[in-house]
Amino acid sequence: MATFPLLPTAQEDEDEDDEGLDETMKETTKEKEEKKTDHDVARQDVVKGFLKMQGLPRLRYILEVVRPSPRVVLDILEVLIRIARHSTAAATQILDCPRLMNTVIAEFLPCSWAPATSQAPSSLYGLPVALAMKLLRVLASAGRHACARILNSLGGKEVLSRFVVVEPSEMLLEAGEALRCSTEALRLFAVAASYGQACNLYTDLYPVLVKRLQAGNWWCASSEAVLPLELDPIRALLVLLTQVTQTAGCHEELQRDLVSAQGAECPPPPPVVWSHVTGLQPTVISSLKGCVRALDGPAQMSSALILLPSYLLYMEAYYSQLCVQSSFQPVQCLQELESLTSDVLLPLISHQAMQNITSCFRSSSMICNPRLSAAGGDVVSSLPGLDCSRMKTTSTIAGLNSPLPLPTALLYLLNTITSIHKGLIKKFSPLILSDSVLSYLRSCIGAMPSVSHMSAWILCHEHHLLYLLLRLAHKLVSVDPEVAKHATLFHQVSLALVSWLLPGSEYQAHELMSVVTFSHSLLPEGVCGEPEMAALAELQLKDRTSPTVGALLRDALHHLPSIRGCYLTHLAHMESSVLSSRDRYLGRTPFVSSHLLPELTGPSLPSDWPFLPLISLYERMGLSAGGGHQVESLPAGSVQSVTNCLQWLLVLESWREQALTAVPPVAKLARLACVFLCSSDLFLERPVQELTWVLFRRLTRPAQLEALDLGSPPPGLASFHDLYSALLAQYEAVSFGDPLFGCFMLLPLQRCYSVTMRLAVFGEHVGMLRSLGVPLQQLPIPLEKFTSPMEDSLPLLRLYFRALVTGALKRSWCPVLYVVAVAHLNAFIFSQDAVAEEVEAACRSLLRKTYYLTDEVLKNHLLLFQLPQQNSELGFSTYEQLPPIRARRLESIVGTEVKGGEK
Repeated sequence: MATFPLLPTAQEDEDEDDEGLDETMKETTKEKEEKKTDHDVARQDVVKGFLKMQGLPRLRYILEVVRPSPRVVLDILEVLIRIARHSTAAATQILDCPRLMNTVIAEFLPCSWAPATSQAPSSLYGLPVALAMKLLRVLASAGRHACARILNSLGGKEVLSRFVVVEPSEMLLEAGEALRCSTEALRLFAVAASYGQACNLYTDLYPVLVKRLQAGNWWCASSEAVLPLELDPIRALLVLLTQVTQTAGCHEELQRDLVSAQGAECPPPPPVVWSHVTGLQPTVISSLKGCVRALDGPAQMSSALILLPSYLLYMEAYYSQLCVQSSFQPVQCLQELESLTSDVLLPLISHQAMQNITSCFRSSSMICNPRLSAAGGDVVSSLPGLDCSRMKTTSTIAGLNSPLPLPTALLYLLNTITSIHKGLIKKFSPLILSDSVLSYLRSCIGAMPSVSHMSAWILCHEHHLLYLLLRLAHKLVSVDPEVAKHATLFHQVSLALVSWLLPGSEYQAHELMSVVTFSHSLLPEGVCGEPEMAALAELQLKDRTSPTVGALLRDALHHLPSIRGCYLTHLAHMESSVLSSRDRYLGRTPFVSSHLLPELTGPSLPSDWPFLPLISLYERMGLSAGGGHQVESLPAGSVQSVTNCLQWLLVLESWREQALTAVPPVAKLARLACVFLCSSDLFLERPVQELTWVLFRRLTRPAQLEALDLGSPPPGLASFHDLYSALLAQYEAVSFGDPLFGCFMLLPLQRCYSVTMRLAVFGEHVGMLRSLGVPLQQLPIPLEKFTSPMEDSLPLLRLYFRALVTGALKRSWCPVLYVVAVAHLNAFIFSQDAVAEEVEAACRSLLRKTYYLTDEVLKNHLLLFQLPQQNSELGFSTYEQLPPIRARRLESIVGTEVKGGEK
């Protein structure tokens, strides 16, 4: 029922005119919008441009005065439906347009009409039109206030009564149009009931609705071929009854809240109570059993597969609300659930039809098949969803034969009844252990589906299926050893799903993180034993006083509840979205405000959500604008929060590396740098130091180093150089010569990265060389990454020489960069390559200056340097005497006789 508003992707406006102005003087978004021409607005958003050009009064004039042909009327109604799907504001403008909706209802939803004289009448005026009823439904979906206006101000209740009471066969309309009118009326009724509205109408029409519900048994028992259109009314009726049942289930809660509110605002209890819906359950169970039996008949199977999801969803709503009623009888309920399981659910799970459906998961999945989601891109950016009908007809996951509805409805019911009757959990293992389901889950790992308005609604349903599979699997892991063997798979999928969930699914994301993501039972690596621990021990830190990676991982697993609490706390800003999503998901109808989901801007959580506590602290300390500040004190609990974050990152990097593939290495490095920028001493805290060391070493493994591209800006930053500038200032101010901080500063100075960062160190921040004392043996990056290829920046080479000669760079202070400077200067002054005249002159000058140095040690290092050797005390090897080729080079420049390598 919930849908995304069809809003174009937001485009950044040009703000040049506002630059330099105070916030109070800048134009608001509304003021900027009003200044735009109609053409500019329509170019970005067709619907908004149409509304700005007063298109609605023009449509009303055509309908009211011109009274066009049937084709034009239907096109206008389609246009109005598309406008209503744009946003709540657009739907409100339709309702506000004078006489527009009155004309639509009076002319195309009359309460009485003459029989149509032909299959294709020359005029639709005075006849019911299903599209007009659909327009009311779409408008009602935009918000509870819009729905109330339709029911009470526009005569919607009378329209519903008229079209719900009359059987389609008695409507004096063409058969297909009569079925569509009846279906749309029931759907509109269901939307109203989903807000807790029109409940009096339910009690008034109860006999009619029950009669139609009982007639549903005929469709599955019929040996005649049944068209899908003929099944739509019974499906719509079941959706309506599901919404009414959920509304009735909220009555007692709202009654209690009203008594205890003491004047505080709270929704009034709905007029429908639990006793009004208890009589529906036996009929639904009877029909459900009939549908399962019908799966064995070739003629009835297709009808049964279409109807089964609606019956299962009703049963889920019934039992989820039953257990919170004061009249709840536990023993009777458990007996009912056992009977339902043995008579309906287990036969359905084991049926060949269900196995055929699950075998289609992987091939039909929009997650596992990127080409399907990519094909769902918007045809016109200013009018999203323009070609949605194409996807409905071409995609196997979007039509009546979609493999999603039945398994989703079944899993929804299974999760509810296993929450009530835990003794039934193990009976449903075969569903999770089926080869097709496990193969589908494996295919989801590492997938990166693209999101558009056309693919989002399918992805939402597929995400829901995965969510329900994971919830059931999590329950089974602790009771079934066979399911527990796949715990790692379930955890990998849960980590992926958390990053995929779209706006409107915040409740599912919260539940996953609360129950599944940080669950001990889904991290079997922590209890496997010696082989795993031995493998982890190989990754121990080079500092023998530090704990091994295995010890840090065991500690992280021990603190999983604390880690989970840390992340949930940092997602507290999403509380209102979670509550709104929860009300919609759990059917708390009196609290649902709209069935339009939040605007589709991408997944609810960023792909780098595991770094969230670090990023939040960084932004909280006011450093996101430029860093380099010294923060003397952190908020209470910050050290523990950062420790928990780093522990979780270590778990992911060690056992769930696939979960972080969406975060590029440069982004990981930038996020970890927050450890140093958040405070003057946070990085000195022992647990923070130990964990950051391990993560840094993992980030500097050969494969990771090859993928580390500092030329591309990390997400959220203009460039990596800006971040490095902030780190330089912070290092000079508060580093205390810390080796970990020093390694972070050295990493961007590798030869493969921009020379601007090396120039910044040896130019503006040369004073930091006195404290950049990272030992060569503690550097996790091969020294050759810094010394090869030869440096070609003449200004940097001059800075190297100046730092060495002036004593700003000494081997005892900064051994790594001392080796780097000596290696590059040696390669430069003895280079035989053909170069520009200016470079050759600089080369000769530096060699001459080197020859006349009074510091014999530095002079010998520069002249006799051979190769970098990271494990040696000096950091490089030297020749015992000057090689002949170097001697000839020196003689040609200095003009001194050099024989046998001696001066």
